[in-house]
Amino acid sequence: MTQRGQTSAARSQAPLWLWPAASAALAATAGWALGAVEPRGGFLAGLWPADTSAAGTLLQLVATAAVTITTLTFSITIVALQLASQQFSPRLLRDFVRDAVTKRVLSVLTATFVFAVSGLRGINSAEPVPTLVCLVAALLGVGCVGALLAFISHMVRMLRVDTMMTRVHDDARRAIETFYGPYSGHGQRSPDELDLEARAGRLVHAPRSGFVEVVDTGTLVDAARRHDAVVRVEVRPGDMITLGSPIATTWGGSEDLDDAVRAAVVLNNERTIDQDAAFGFRQLEDIAVKAMSPSINDPVTAATAIGHMGDLLVRLTGRHLGPTLHADETGAGRAVVPDRDLRYYLDLACGQVARFGGSEPTLVTALLRMLRDVAVACRDDGQRAEVQRAADLVAGELSPGWGPTDTATVELHRDQVTAALEGRLVDAFADRAGETRSM
Repeated sequence: MTQRGQTSAARSQAPLWLWPAASAALAATAGWALGAVEPRGGFLAGLWPADTSAAGTLLQLVATAAVTITTLTFSITIVALQLASQQFSPRLLRDFVRDAVTKRVLSVLTATFVFAVSGLRGINSAEPVPTLVCLVAALLGVGCVGALLAFISHMVRMLRVDTMMTRVHDDARRAIETFYGPYSGHGQRSPDELDLEARAGRLVHAPRSGFVEVVDTGTLVDAARRHDAVVRVEVRPGDMITLGSPIATTWGGSEDLDDAVRAAVVLNNERTIDQDAAFGFRQLEDIAVKAMSPSINDPVTAATAIGHMGDLLVRLTGRHLGPTLHADETGAGRAVVPDRDLRYYLDLACGQVARFGGSEPTLVTALLRMLRDVAVACRDDGQRAEVQRAADLVAGELSPGWGPTDTATVELHRDQVTAALEGRLVDAFADRAGETRSM
């Protein structure tokens, strides 16, 4: 049984505040402990030759520097969020919030400030200098400077559009590999074998509004087995549903089963990529459309985003798409979970880009190159028919204002898609100087 409802990796990732809060608690404990148990005088006194006044000044300086660097870090983060939202896609902001480097840097800064402040309580002119507190505070101060340099370097790399597209591509690829079973041709069990009659079923309604984040098929199958029932989920990860709309249909069982179904369909206030590979396509398409806006006008970036979507589409052709029948340990079908098919993904990858970039031959040829690569990976006639349909729609975006050279180039790429669908790969990839692969 393919478990598409496993708890996603992103749900286990800590929120932005957790790491700094944990590091602050640890730093406070360390500052108090070192100040309380450190032996005064002896050989440790030589490690800090100055008096308690200088030690207090050091701790105050470290605390002030930590606050200043933290303020600068937050300022850089806000600017990065604004830039990513305006120039690329507002749906990319979640990547910055989940970024592990940002959490580590904020943890170092928070720990430094809390340690320095907690160390100040041990400064007493009537007692020896707490040497270890001063040494650790000095090292943390130097670490803050290193963390700031690392953070700036990381943000410069992260704000590159190529880096953003790669991150989105990798997240979508992991979602495809995790939650889509391998292509099995005619060996896959079909939900039609259950012969479910819709009028005989009982609808389960959404307890609130939101985006479907996770569909936990393991919980669905277990609940349906206990109630000797069948459950058909009516929504998919990424769908936006409203309060009271139907999310599933059950045959058999009781209200307890309905509660289990509601618990298995996890809702969130925002769309996530955890089980929703289509969200990755949406982010890449946003980047492509933004790049083609009059204010940016960057067809190369748009073509690169199309290339990333092409790789994801090729991977999808090797996976089982559409509705899936999930069985219990006895082999009895218990849960039917719908999913998106290849046509949906092809329309998602081609639709808006073809309409917004239809006046630019570079974008139309990039879409046809993408479809040619997908055509090579097609596993059956159904997939080939969908690629053929998408190619016809993209080629139909020919602008009447194009010159004969641009029109001939688009027609050449359209013919290469047909050649790939027919298995004539030499003709599909033939070119003079790489013009059918370059951007």
